[in-house]
Amino acid sequence: MKRITRNRRLTPEEAAKYKAIREQVAGELPDLIARHHERMASLDQLEKLFTQLKAAREAKGLSLADITEITGMDRSALSKLETGQRANPTVETLVRYAEAVGKRLVVSLADAK
Repeated sequence: MKRITRNRRLTPEEAAKYKAIREQVAGELPDLIARHHERMASLDQLEKLFTQLKAAREAKGLSLADITEITGMDRSALSKLETGQRANPTVETLVRYAEAVGKRLVVSLADAK
């Protein structure tokens, strides 16, 4: 973090304003960090799904070219999906890929922590 230097001292009002902002940030930070960790856990679940899709494709002896032919999806997009480089695929994309490897996509809802 870059330190800001001033050529004058803060007025009492400015100092109070900045102190209030620092206190607000300090109060909200633990919740923001917790929410970030929950989102990261969700992304980890997506990465597991990508690994499962690739494993299912390989178990069926299919290449990416085969999946491209079956789904009509771009080969590079499929490759990026499998490697997690495409972090936000649509449900339609996941359903099409799963069907191409003889699987069914199942989505569930869980209570928030």
